Order: sequence, then structure tokens, then C-alpha cells
Amino acid sequence: MAEQGLTSERLEEHHQITRANGEKLLANPALALDAITRTQATFTTRDLVMFVHRHSEGKEQFDHVMAAVRASPELVKLGKDGRGEERFTSREMIETEARLECATVKLDARRGHGVDEQRRKLALVRAEIRGLVLSSEQRSAFDHVTSGRDLGVVVGYAGTGKSAILGVAREAWESAGYQMQGLALSGIAAENLESGSGIALRTIASIEHQWGQGRELLTDRSILVIDEAGLIGTRQMERVIAQAEKRRAKVVLVGDPEQLQAIESGAAFRSVAERHVAIKITDIRRQREDWQRLATRQLATGRIAEALDAYGQAGMVVDLDTRVEARSALIDRWDRERIADPATSRMILTHTNQECDELNALARDVMRRSGALDTDIAVETTRGERLFGAGDRVMFLRNERSLGVKNGSLGTIEQVDHARMAVRLDDGRQVAFDHKNYGDITHGYAATIHKAQGVTVDRVHVLATPGLDRHAAYVALSRHRDAVELHYGRDDFADQGKLARALSRDRPKDNALDYDAAADRFASRRGVERSRILDTLAEEPLAEPERSAPAPARRQGMFDGLRLSIPEPERVQTKLRFDGLKLSVSAAAPEVSATRKLERAVEGYARAVQDAGRMTGQGRAPLEVQKAALARSAEVINALYSHGAHDLDMAFERTPGLVSEAANDRTANAIRQMQLEAEVRANPELRADRFVQAWQQLQARRGKLSGWENEEKRAGVESAMRSMAKGLEKDPALGAALSRRGSELIGLQWSPEWSPGSRDGGVGRALGDDARTRSIIRQLTFSIDRDRGLGIGM
Repeated sequence: MAEQGLTSERLEEHHQITRANGEKLLANPALALDAITRTQATFTTRDLVMFVHRHSEGKEQFDHVMAAVRASPELVKLGKDGRGEERFTSREMIETEARLECATVKLDARRGHGVDEQRRKLALVRAEIRGLVLSSEQRSAFDHVTSGRDLGVVVGYAGTGKSAILGVAREAWESAGYQMQGLALSGIAAENLESGSGIALRTIASIEHQWGQGRELLTDRSILVIDEAGLIGTRQMERVIAQAEKRRAKVVLVGDPEQLQAIESGAAFRSVAERHVAIKITDIRRQREDWQRLATRQLATGRIAEALDAYGQAGMVVDLDTRVEARSALIDRWDRERIADPATSRMILTHTNQECDELNALARDVMRRSGALDTDIAVETTRGERLFGAGDRVMFLRNERSLGVKNGSLGTIEQVDHARMAVRLDDGRQVAFDHKNYGDITHGYAATIHKAQGVTVDRVHVLATPGLDRHAAYVALSRHRDAVELHYGRDDFADQGKLARALSRDRPKDNALDYDAAADRFASRRGVERSRILDTLAEEPLAEPERSAPAPARRQGMFDGLRLSIPEPERVQTKLRFDGLKLSVSAAAPEVSATRKLERAVEGYARAVQDAGRMTGQGRAPLEVQKAALARSAEVINALYSHGAHDLDMAFERTPGLVSEAANDRTANAIRQMQLEAEVRANPELRADRFVQAWQQLQARRGKLSGWENEEKRAGVESAMRSMAKGLEKDPALGAALSRRGSELIGLQWSPEWSPGSRDGGVGRALGDDARTRSIIRQLTFSIDRDRGLGIGM
């Protein structure tokens, strides 16, 4: 304004502030280095010039401040980056990174939180009973994080099921007596992991506050799970890891360094993943279509143009003349889909809060025109006055434990007036609050991409603006299960090629210690070699005795646990030819032979079942020759694997598609399911898991069949429930296991004769399995009659 000859009331105040800042920097130049390295671990001369220019007044003071900062002993010259620019950092930044490296090395060397093979196997089997079958990559990650090593690192592409792995690991850790504590940078990321894995999560800021008050401290039985670790800056990561190392806890880091970068300085997660053993998961599971899963892998590996081409060919990239038109088109499509399929989850994403406000306003307009919103009420929020009505989508912007909401939680307004608001959250909970007590809310139709990392919905609508880079594009275009639509204006990007180039810009955070030669010079100036920087900063030796530490668990193979009847080892002769020399090598290969025999036996049995099934499907009895073939193939399997035919029948019954798959020489899944059925057959607790799951499903189905018009269907469900209860007579061990599951079988009024307050049955142990089974059959049958209102006594 001053340059244009206009009067500015704040001009003199501005000069006073910049002059005072310049004087502070002259008195302590390290303030400039500390301020710059709060958001970036290294910086260029241009970054320094821009900072000093903003915080000094006039050329003379600017020159003096620049000279003072350049002469500061805290300034460290790192060398040139990939673009040939000189980079700098602060001494404090290097020391922080070195302390982090020191702590992770000590954790990695320590073995103190292993889970034995039996507990891990049980957790996997229980997951499969629930329908969650880990892929080979996920299984490797599970084995890694549940091994004895006190540092676990999992790097997974977006949508690879990282939360599912941690959910199975949680069961294994809990069975071994460990206490889990989940951490995430943002409240919404914590909420997403908690819902996906069952691990109770907190934000890092809240747990650091508790530690500072001497509360909720870690112990040597603690396992600290840090999700979306790529978002965490170096200083914060170092504080958390140092606390875990000091308290002898285990740390598991989970994230993807290619997604959104840390807001604070450094790339701590990438650094840890590169320096230590990290398991990588690349098998995408979130998207339902193969070509979209491939597109996500392309986004993860920086091939943005290829991913955009795939979505463009599917009609999911929409270009308009201007950004204004792109906004309107996005909202129109969002509204049509909302009306056509209201049960589908969806969200709108863009880069800035300003764009979110524009999109929220347009979304409210179409909602109001369609009659979906009640009367507008003006509410004063921390972002200014906003209009809200019943039916509005709302987003919470601050963590509040008393309400149970996080920064990023979404919900729908049920009631609102000038004093109070009631909201139903997307997880089904209801919260109510006074505006004077909680005003950190805004409309929740659109969100920034930073709010969306870790979120999964069915459909996503993205508005592209020039501020996006490859990290934000990767996150925005990988949140969906079914479809994502990208809108942009040609006033921002002339065509899709320009869009692809903009969205391919790589802006990764770096670390000071990425520049090894500079770190060596820094260390040697203080008489310490780079290789000894960790020992200098360490307070105790890196290596520690492992008195009772379990060895890292060997990764399970598909056939581990199978008890095969194998003939005497067969000898095979292998001829190796090299430069005319012929070498005869004798090797024993019983495992390969037995495995192949089992695969052939399973394939033959599946073909026999398939042939007999065709006759049954036509309403005819199987031919005698088919029955004989089925019996012969069953004998072959049972000779290799005890009760194999029975277990395979159970697997085929639960998953009919396995029959065709195994009959066509794809037997691996059928063998694994056969092994699972063997585990269930041998373990009453696993059979109890399955019984409880089936019983609860029938209860839920019966609950939905209310009214006289559903009487026949309800009777059929109840008949199935009575058959389940009656079937316990043949399995007293299962009945005894169920007698310890009172709280899980919803609706039962447990008899005191066998459940006096102990999970093990207390006095009820004296009754024996048969008596306990008869008792639970009566209880189950009574619960069916009671819910029908018959009131039958026992």
C-alpha cells in the first residue's frame, strides 16, 4: 500500500516488528537456524535470504543479520544437492538425527518382546475364521512385528491392509501379556487405525503431555505402534523413540514415505526404514478392480501420468474451461450420485482450506435446494460465523476427549439451535455440545487431502489445483474402493499432460545425515569419527545381553504344521554341466516329494467331489464309479494327512469355490484351508470362536425378522439355532469351551451352577464337560424361547 501511495495504519507497526526481529537475530543468530529447521531439515542460501528478509528492516540490518547467521558456529555446510545448490543445516538438527539413529540402533539390537509360535499361529487361525486371510506379504509383516526384535518397521502402499495386519498382531501380543499403545500424528489417523486394528490410539501430542506429567509411562511390557509414521517430523520422532528406548518398550513403525510428507522437518520414517530391516507390502487390497489397484501402484512409484491415463480412459478425469466450472461440475456429479445411492460412503478432496470452503458452500446449496437441510441457524465458530441446519454434514477440527471426537471426525447434524448442536458421528455414536464450549467445527462435505490420509471410502471426488504434488496426488487418488473422479480447470492446467507434470512434482523431505560427507566433517571437527557419532551420544552400550530373549521366528511356510506320512527318503541324482565338466550330486528330497504328493491327492479328491457334485446338482445320485473314485481319493489323502478328507470336506463346505480351484491344479489355498480345519478340529477354543460367530449372525438375522409377516422365516432361523444347540451333544469339549464365553453369546442369562464369576468356570469345573454341555444347551434353548416371549422355565 505504501508503494502505491496509499496510507496504511499498520505500516509503522510493521517496521517496528521487523526491526525488533532483526535485533533479536543479531543478538542470537541461532534463532534463525532453529526457526528455518522447524519445517525443513536442510535449506539453501535462498531459503536463508527469504527468512532474513522477512525478519529484518532495511538493507543495512539485512546485511548485518545475514553476516551474523553465516558466521554462526551453529551453521553447518552440507554440500551440494542434486540440483547443484549448496545446502545447510544446524548443529542441533544433526545432533537430533544422530540421537534418533542411536536410539533405533539400540532398539533393533534388543530382543525382548517376542511372541511364541503357538500364540502367533492361534491369532492367524482366528483371523481366518473371521474371514481375514493374510497374503504372503502381510504374513511376512506379521511375523516381523511379532518377532523378538524391539524395532519393527512396515512400509506399505496405500490400501495394502496395514491396519488388518496390526489387528492380528494385537491378538498375538495380548495373548502374550503385552500392553499396546497406538500413536498417530493426527486425531483422525488415530481413529482410523483404532477402528481397523482394535488398538487403542492416542495422538502423539496428547501422550507426550501425559509423559511430561509422569502419567501413562511406558514399561518393558509395552508395545508402541506408530501409524502413518511418514507424517512425523524428526524432532517429534526422536522424542518418542528415545522414551521407548529408555523404558525398554518395543516400537513398531507403520507408514508409507511416498505419501504426504511430514509437516515438521525431516524424513524420520524414511531414514529409519532405510537403515534397518523393513518389510514392504505392495499388494493393494483397497480398490476392488484390478486396473485401479495397478493405478495405485503407479501412483506409489511416481508414475503419475500412467495412473491418470488409466483413469482418463475410464472417464474419471474431467476437464472444464475454468476452475469455477470444474467446481460446479464436481458438485453436480457428487449430488447425482448421492441421490442415486445414498448408502455409499463418499468424500470430496482438495488441497487448501479455501477451496474446501468453496466446495462446502456449493454442496450446501444443492442440499438446500433438494430439501435435505432444515432451517439455517447462524453459529459462531473458530473460523467465523457459519450456517448450519439439521441434515448438514459437519467436521470437527479439534480433539476433545470428553466428546470422543478427533480433529477430522465427521458426522451429520440431527438438531441445532443458537446454543447447542447434536451430531450423529459416522461411527454411529451421538454427541451433543454447547457452542460456547466447542466451536471448532466446519461443514464436512469437502476436506483437505491432509485430513484424508488413512481414510477409506467407496467413492472420492477430487478438485485439482496448482498446489498439488505427487505425494498429495498419491493420497487423493487412492482413498476409494470403487471409483475416484478428478476434476480440473484448463485455466490451471492447459491439458492432461500439464496436469500430469504438475502432479508428478517430487517434493520429498530430506535429512541432514543424508549428506554423509558433511556429517563426517561435522563430527571430525569435534574429534569424533562419523562411524562413532552414535557411541558418543549413547548413554549405554548398543549391544545388550540376551539372557532369555527368543530368537527371531522363522517365517512359516504354507505346509508348516502338516503331519505327513512320508516313505523313506528318496534319492535324486542331479547333473550339473559347467565348461564340459559333469558333476553328479546326490541330494535327498523327501519334503518336495511329499508336498507334491499331497498337491496331487488334493487335486484328485477335488475332481472326484466335483464329478459327484454335478450329479447331485442335476437331482440324481452319484454313479457307483464316482463313489468309488471319491473313496479311493479320500484314502490317498488320509494316508498323507490324518483326517485330511474330512478336513477338506469342511473347507469345501465353507468355501465352495475351492472345489473348482483345486480341481484345476490350484491347490495351495485348499491345502491351507484344510490345515485351518485341522486346527479347528483339534482345538475346542477355535471351534468355540466359530460357534459364537455363527450364533451371533443367526441372532442378528432373527432380530431383523420382526412382525407376523416374517414369522415363517424367523421360525426357520430359530430352527437352525436349535440345531446348533442340539449339536453340542456330540461335542462336549466344545460345550465346555462355550461355558467360558458367556459374555460373547449375546442374550444368555448364565446359570450360576457353572459360571460363578471365573472365566475358567470356577466351581463349574467340577461338573465335567458333559454336565457343562447339557447346561449350556438348556441355556441356549431357553434364550431362544425367552426372546420369543414364551418365558419357559428351566
